[in-house]
Amino acid sequence: MDFGVVFILLGAALAAALPGIGSAKGTGLVGQAAAGVVAEDPAKFGKVLILEVLPGTQGLYGFLTAILLLSNTGIMSGTAPEYTWWQGLCYFAACIPMILVGLWSALAQAKAAAAGVSLVAKNPEQSGKAIIFAAMVETYAVLALLVSLLTIMNIGKLF
Repeated sequence: MDFGVVFILLGAALAAALPGIGSAKGTGLVGQAAAGVVAEDPAKFGKVLILEVLPGTQGLYGFLTAILLLSNTGIMSGTAPEYTWWQGLCYFAACIPMILVGLWSALAQAKAAAAGVSLVAKNPEQSGKAIIFAAMVETYAVLALLVSLLTIMNIGKLF
């Protein structure tokens, strides 16, 4: 059995699944807070919608990581060479930043965005600040994405 491919597939699956779970949970949490605000004042919909969308980006980053991994290793096109367990493990390790940071940053960003929804409910003019608070968490998801992508793209040079 080609255990290298197993590790690669596991890395791709977890890179897509865990940040996706974090994003789903995060957008749901912020959506609940936003629904309460919009029920009181429908005019605030646009301001709270931006805050709800923010925790969803980690799921997209995880999906991008998985697609790049499967494409870069030839698995997506069906032209994958045989990978040793060590090579597969290296590709799996390349996904770990996105797997872990994607999950946790989506949940942390949801908390910041939900707090931002409360800020917008009380003072709509402060929506820009609320978005900035939530977007600060995004920085770490973007850094994790870059580390995972750069590592995936350069592992082939090691073998």
